[in-house]
Order: sequence, then structure tokens, then C-alpha cells
Amino acid sequence: MTPSHVGQPRFAVAPMIDWTDRHCRYFHRQLTARALLFTEMVVADAVIHGDRQRLLGFDAAEHPVALQLGGSDPAKLAEAARIGAGFGYDEINLNVGCPSDRVQSGTFGACMMRTPELVGECLAAMRNAVDVRVTVKCRIGVDDQDPEEALDRLADAAVDAGIGTIWVHARKAWLQGLSPKENREIPPLDYDRVYRLKQRLPHVFVGLNGGLATLTQAVPHLEKLDGVMMGRGAYHTPGELGGVDAALAGTEAEPVDWRALVETMADYTGRHIATGGRLHHVARHMVGLFAGRPGARRWRQVLSDAGARYDARPELLLEALAEVDLAAPVRAAA
Repeated sequence: MTPSHVGQPRFAVAPMIDWTDRHCRYFHRQLTARALLFTEMVVADAVIHGDRQRLLGFDAAEHPVALQLGGSDPAKLAEAARIGAGFGYDEINLNVGCPSDRVQSGTFGACMMRTPELVGECLAAMRNAVDVRVTVKCRIGVDDQDPEEALDRLADAAVDAGIGTIWVHARKAWLQGLSPKENREIPPLDYDRVYRLKQRLPHVFVGLNGGLATLTQAVPHLEKLDGVMMGRGAYHTPGELGGVDAALAGTEAEPVDWRALVETMADYTGRHIATGGRLHHVARHMVGLFAGRPGARRWRQVLSDAGARYDARPELLLEALAEVDLAAPVRAAA
């Protein structure tokens, strides 16, 4: 039997609520062909009862793309996974890491680190419902849990359910007293804990998330792990994604044709506007594209100010591009 992680991409852009929507993913895909892209977390009940096209629709260019689900009811998660697979997603992922109050009130997300047996039931139900890969993304623990025991129990439950891919955000989540933003920054990172999980489960794909702001920071972890996942770094400085494919292949990165990229996004935005959308829906994800280049500030201003106007047209992207000195070297971040 072929292991369930075979073919799993080694680099991923993390699921981020309010950020990794279909327009963000289409944009990121223009920068990397090999990265796995994730949806925002979508609650299983919303998939079952909500506007499925709005929640799950995506462009074929986004492949490979994973749908991340939130929930704690095995039957509902199985149904949501079936619906997601029917939309053509390459992978269905269960969120066992989000610490928000809304998620806690629904007894799913990071609080499920306390109930690994239930996580296993959910994953088994999802896996039995679909033919595509089912994966899980978790923390190393929550609150006062011992990360050694908590992560091992969660991972063992996932493996027993037939799961071959585990993405680990290498920090605890504190469910009381810290906001979701603080939970991404305050609990200390523990990469060694994720390394130990991989050593214990050598036949399982173990990927690392948390604190990886650049490719330079991320790629060395592939010497000890199977995958790396960037979140806010990929979003705020998306130019980093332009080096992903070469980094995974161990070759020099080909220069990105920035003008062609912006022209592609202008065409895409024009199609979106023609169906009733607004330029801002797309442009908001692009403001950090030229970070470190002369003219980047003006690019951000144009997209943020004029781009937010209701009647903004796709040509604005090309007008903003004219403010950027593409020939100048990129300045390193301070």
C-alpha cells in the first residue's frame, strides 16, 4: 500500500483566517508552482449549510490546494470533507491549532489537543469519506499540557486513524489570557520538539510551522523534517515565494518577471470585477509584493488608498507598478 504522504508538497503557505482566500491563493500561485496553498479555516457546519460556492469555489490555477476544516463532530466533518473533495480540493486538513474564542466556544481547534481520541475519530471519519489526502495541523500542546505527552498522543491518534501527514505549529496555545495574535508570538517556539516527533515517527510526513519569516529561515529545517510552512512571512512579503521552487529543487532561483506578474493579476482582477467584485478584494493581498524596493511605499499607498475605491479599475495595478524601481536591488529588512 502506498503511504498516504507520498506526493505531499514540501513547502506550504499556512491557512490564515481573513487572508488566504481564493484571490490571495491565485496571487501566490503566480509566484510558486510547487507550494501547497491552504484555504482559510472553514467550519464544517458552514460547508454543509452555507453558500458553498462562496466558501469553497476556487480557480483551477490554484492547484495543489488544501481545504482546511474546523469542527469536532466526526459525521459533520466527514460530510464537509465529501463536499470539499467534490469541489476538487487536493487535500482536506483538520484544524487542531486555532486558539480563537469562537473556536473554543465550538470546542474545536486548539482545544482538541486535550481530546486526541476525538481527533482520531474525526480524522478516521474524514479519511473514510474521501479519496483525497486527509491531514492534520496541530500545536505542540495547550495551556499546562506537557508538550512531550500532548503532541505524541495527538500524533499517535492521527496515525492510528490512517493519517500520514502532520503539520505542527511549534508552540503551545494558551486558551485563556492570550489573544489569537498573542498566541502566534508569545508562547516560545520549540522546534526541537517537532524534530523529536519526526525521529519517533520516521515514516510519517512531519512539517513545521511557526516563526518562519523567510526562505532562509525555513529551508534548513528540511534537513530534519519533511516540510516547512510559512504564514505571515509569505503574506506580508510575498516576494519570498518567488524563490520557493528553486529552493526545493536545490537550484538558483530564476528572476521573477514582475511586470508579467502584475499584468496577470490585472487580467485576473478584471475578470473578478466583471462578475461583481472589486479591485480591493484582490489588491489587498498584493501590498507587500515589492517590500525592500525603491517605490514600495508608493505602491502600497496606491493599492491601499485608490485601490479601496468602489470604482477602482484593474489598470490601477499597472499605474502603481510604474512607481516601483524594478531595476534596483532589494534592500534587506532592518
